[in-house]
Amino acid sequence: MAMRRGSSFADSHAHRPDSASDDWNAWDATVDFRNTGPLAEPTDWSGPDLDGTPDLDDTDVTAPASRGGAHRLPTPPTALKGRAAVFAVAAGAVVAAGQTAGNGPEKAEHAEVALAADRSDSSVIAATAVPQAAQFTSTADAEPSQAPQVLNIADPNDLSQFSNLLAKGQRFSEERAAREAAARRPLFVLPVSGTFTSTYGSRWGTIHGGIDIAAPIGTPIFAVADGEVIDSGPASGFGMWVRLLHADGTITVYGHIDQSLVTVGQKVMAGDQIATVGNRGFSTGPHLHFEVHLNGLDKIDPVPWLATRGIALGILSD
Repeated sequence: MAMRRGSSFADSHAHRPDSASDDWNAWDATVDFRNTGPLAEPTDWSGPDLDGTPDLDDTDVTAPASRGGAHRLPTPPTALKGRAAVFAVAAGAVVAAGQTAGNGPEKAEHAEVALAADRSDSSVIAATAVPQAAQFTSTADAEPSQAPQVLNIADPNDLSQFSNLLAKGQRFSEERAAREAAARRPLFVLPVSGTFTSTYGSRWGTIHGGIDIAAPIGTPIFAVADGEVIDSGPASGFGMWVRLLHADGTITVYGHIDQSLVTVGQKVMAGDQIATVGNRGFSTGPHLHFEVHLNGLDKIDPVPWLATRGIALGILSD
């Protein structure tokens, strides 16, 4: 039988034996592959024996069923593979459950993370990062205690704790009211409400250095502008007087008063009452004698000085 050189059968022992007859057929021959020595040849059961004698019961011999090599295992069927996979998964689950029961809830949490590895690597990283991050979480973020808290609350009937606050609030209200009242007060006012009876100038052969405003005794006398009290009390010719020094150096004089209500060094504001109308000294009747001294020395007519500050005395009356 011709064999193609290079064929897988060309160099094997499954070729035509030398003792085979001319009509030998490899498909009909029964080859004994058990004789597998390096120099052995396969036995032809269909031909004559090696000694040339015809085979006994040549027509009744049935070829044995061919089988694979004795050293190989048969390939398992597909169904058996599936059952093996299911059995492996079930065995793994049983082992994991046993570890969970033996190691407590903390180990169970890590087992769940390990089983979740089949889903995605990122989910495993996220799951394992949470318990680690929890170790560094500040105590401020911890869940508040359920135990009741006792607060130190003062007796609501004891109002002594609020006395300081009430006092501060009252002082603040008074100071604010004073500031608002001062802001509403005018810068200059009429010194007394009465009748303008005498002007500044020559009178009865002498210099009358101020103006006279007649009013009943006890009529309030007010500071014309803000200033400081520099004199308060008895005065020659005036009986009693009050003198104020203002911010620009001007001095105002209030003479023939009945009573002084201020003291030397006292600060007063425009409109503050400083005295009352009287009839002391060289006086012809109850009235206020009012003078203005520029720079504390030069006497001037008070009428234009008051007029430039928005104060009018009215019509002169005899």
